[in-house]
Amino acid sequence: MRTTLTLDDDIAAQLTRLRGKQKLGLRDAVNAAMRLGLQQMLAPAPAKRKAYRTPVFHATRSLISDLASTSDMLAVAEGEDYR
Repeated sequence: MRTTLTLDDDIAAQLTRLRGKQKLGLRDAVNAAMRLGLQQMLAPAPAKRKAYRTPVFHATRSLISDLASTSDMLAVAEGEDYR
């Protein structure tokens, strides 16, 4: 099919770079770009993933009376022998 195609400047520049890299004629470069673009545009949209919910853990009271005390925490975790 023959047609007149008006390209935006940025698209024309990209086609020129593609033609230089792949040693293509204008027709082949435009057809390749159109094929790839149309495949992507016509492809079904990817399915949305279900949001992951982090399970909630309800903790009971702490075994350590003062969480600011490192030695108390080590005593509970490792026993009194850590000292």
